[in-house]
Amino acid sequence: MSKEAVLEDLGKIRYKEAWDYQEKIFQKLIKAKALKSEKRKIELLQTSFTEYNNERSDATLAKQYILFCEHDNVYTLGKSGNRQNLLIARNICESRGIDLHEIDRGGDITYHGPGQIVVYPIIDLEEFNIGIKSYISMLEDVVIETLKSFGIKGEKDGKAMGVWLDAGNSIKARKICAIGVKASRYITMHGLALNVNTDLSFFDYINPCGFTDRGVTSMEKELNRKVDLKEVSEIMRNSFENVFGMKWVEP
Repeated sequence: MSKEAVLEDLGKIRYKEAWDYQEKIFQKLIKAKALKSEKRKIELLQTSFTEYNNERSDATLAKQYILFCEHDNVYTLGKSGNRQNLLIARNICESRGIDLHEIDRGGDITYHGPGQIVVYPIIDLEEFNIGIKSYISMLEDVVIETLKSFGIKGEKDGKAMGVWLDAGNSIKARKICAIGVKASRYITMHGLALNVNTDLSFFDYINPCGFTDRGVTSMEKELNRKVDLKEVSEIMRNSFENVFGMKWVEP
């Protein structure tokens, strides 16, 4: 049976604004999940009837959300990341109009910007009967299936998250999609970033995902042409349906 998911396209949005929106949904879903426990129900019965109904209204939110967006230039550093992987000073980032955020996802430093498709699934992994490792693998599958539609062979690397080209070749290996996630009570935040028409020069100022011996690439670079972001986005949405068994519903 397909899991219902709300699909939202946030368009072009500053990273912090999208992060705050994610957090708002994430916290509501955490709260709604907590309300399912018998202990919480008993506690609610001790409150006023009005307060109980207000709490229950939060619990009626859809269990799954998938947010698509595109960001202005920003570097994000995961909670386990090394600040030394940012190769320029913070004030230089500011002077060049590049935002910088230290955030609560896994992984190291990465870049988001125009020409890149960013997807934030806020879903309950227990609804899919999967753990975090399987979830990350499924996100990789979504991207690999999307790239296949354009004749690009994306691959997994057992030692590094994300989607790679020529993953087994130490000289040619290059990342086309970064993945970094967070989960609490099996509800997820953050997600993936696929380089479509991304300006790859911004990766010159960081060690992407902490790597110093591997490159990055984009669909534009691999195909030697601009790629329609809308087309890629639509194909990726279908890939989410196929891989996760999702059915899109209205917000």
